Amino acid sequence: MGKSRRSRGKGSQRPDPIAKPVKPPSDPELAAVREKSILPVLKDLQSSDPKSRTTAAGAVANIVQDTKCRKLLLREQIVHIVLNETLTDASVESRAAGWEILRVLVEEEEADFSIHLYRVDVLTALQHACAKVTETLTSLDPVFSKRTKAEQGFLWSIAESLTVVLASIAEAQDEALDQASRSEQIVRFLFTLVSAEFTTAAVLNSALSCMTTLSEDNRHFVEAILGDNATQCYKHLVTFRGGDGHKAVLSCAVLHNIFSVMQWNDQSPGRDGACDAVLIPTLFQTLEHTELNGNTTNRHSSSSPADVLQLALEVLASIGTALQESLEKGSRSKEEVMGGADGKDVAMDAMDADEDEQLSDDDKPADEDDEMDEDELHADLEMVTGMDDEPEVSSDIDDLPTLKQFVQQVIPQAVRISRASSGDSETTNLIRGHALTTLNNIAWTVSCMDFTEGSNAAILRAWAPAARMIWKDTVTPVLGSDTSDVALATIVTSLAWAVARTLHEETFLSGDEQKKFMSLYHASKNLEVDQDDPFQSLGVKCIGVLGQLALDPAPVALNREIGVFLITVVAALPETPVADAVEALNQLFDIYGDEKKACDAEVFWKDNFLQHMEGFAPKVRAMVKSVDKKKSPELRNRAEDSNLNLSRFIKYKQKLQSSAD
Repeated sequence: MGKSRRSRGKGSQRPDPIAKPVKPPSDPELAAVREKSILPVLKDLQSSDPKSRTTAAGAVANIVQDTKCRKLLLREQIVHIVLNETLTDASVESRAAGWEILRVLVEEEEADFSIHLYRVDVLTALQHACAKVTETLTSLDPVFSKRTKAEQGFLWSIAESLTVVLASIAEAQDEALDQASRSEQIVRFLFTLVSAEFTTAAVLNSALSCMTTLSEDNRHFVEAILGDNATQCYKHLVTFRGGDGHKAVLSCAVLHNIFSVMQWNDQSPGRDGACDAVLIPTLFQTLEHTELNGNTTNRHSSSSPADVLQLALEVLASIGTALQESLEKGSRSKEEVMGGADGKDVAMDAMDADEDEQLSDDDKPADEDDEMDEDELHADLEMVTGMDDEPEVSSDIDDLPTLKQFVQQVIPQAVRISRASSGDSETTNLIRGHALTTLNNIAWTVSCMDFTEGSNAAILRAWAPAARMIWKDTVTPVLGSDTSDVALATIVTSLAWAVARTLHEETFLSGDEQKKFMSLYHASKNLEVDQDDPFQSLGVKCIGVLGQLALDPAPVALNREIGVFLITVVAALPETPVADAVEALNQLFDIYGDEKKACDAEVFWKDNFLQHMEGFAPKVRAMVKSVDKKKSPELRNRAEDSNLNLSRFIKYKQKLQSSAD
């Protein structure tokens, strides 16, 4: 699903809080709070008097939301006390307060706290509590509805807290996710909450949110949903999807996860024609009719407009990515099509020879002096420029209902939301970011389709107006604002790259956007690059956009301006980041790989690009050796590919030059 999952920990980040004796805080203010508010209530929480314990549990549930009190309570081993005493109390009110305490802790603390909870076996307590709640809800003697309002309230409070704690530990730890989704007590508990007619709205929403987490990439849990004949959980999800509001969007999130796991898509729909296309009308209505306001809250049970809108956009963003598999028709894996930064992979296959054979001691490619005939040169160039490397897909937009609805319904609404003023509020900016991510995901999916020689012409005709809208109403305004928001600039540049990949056959620039991207590139050099994936940097994305803008039939002047820029980027090695140089080389190979294009004669040869490339070739070879293969294997491999491609590209051009002479 689109919702980002927190990194699941695998190390021992959080020590057992009962392993060390508790020391009073050195801060006088905190010491005073501890003596006045914390120690007395903890003493009552462990009292032999049931009423004192119940009162204290409620008090702790209230003060734990305060940051200072929460930290002090954690120091005083509140988790150990709650797990071993409060949750086993005979009073349902005390147990409700105990689960409320854990709920607040997992919401307010970092993911490592949830990992710690799992390690102290909170799952056993969860299973027991889930079974108890399920038994109570399904009991006929007495009928649940005849219980007092207070009893019902405590039960719903426990149920809601259980779903929140479950979701939190499942997000934080793979083992917890697997165990929770395989627990009969937990699965039955969730299905009961979904199917019971009297489940409160807040509890139902929380249960659906928990199921969204458990169903993501989890075939076992998905099959349990589809195979549930006792409560007909899947049928209820489909019914909820037909409604509106938070419940409908949450149901779409769970259903999308089910469709993804079962590979139900446009090409192979599942039960009753199920695929993501059936979800888009509900999500579209949410985008169209949900208005943001300032009355939002961070409470877990909130169904604020911002919460609903954010979730709808997250699901749509995930659908936009999942659509890739449907379009590919299984011709190749997603990784092959989306290889490289943002789906761009124009490098040819690396040679089978090892590193020493590729780069000799004198820093020259080992095969540099080998003669290559004309056919080999053309074959190499095709690999360098990535010709004929796209999968075949359906040529009719009507055969792709999910894409069709995205183009006709979702994109206009996402563009509208993305234009929200960046200065309005933190919430508005957050929603704006999700709208841009949705646009980015679908744009990259479409950009990986094959539109050469009229392939998929109907799809391109349907997509082009939407792409132009994205460029005009989203990309251009952000460029014009000279934003200092790096995250915004990065996602918009990525979006621009994807859009440009589909529109370069036509003129769509409204001004000097290329200069804006060049300026943005220079500004990006002062930013810290993500070492895990340097190809996702703002600088690489700027280069990618510019390369697409320079492709034929770009005007010669525009092509020359961008070509010189790309040559300069590589020539600036070793100051240029390796990933930037690799992408610049790939773009140069694409732009000038066909001698039949006007830019080849008017720019490449007239501006002596071959001479420049021959000049910086030693720098590229040195660049390869500068990358540690053990620390950055992907960067090293991509650098080696670019160096090899450069050698062959130069030979190809030299051959053409000799023939012309």
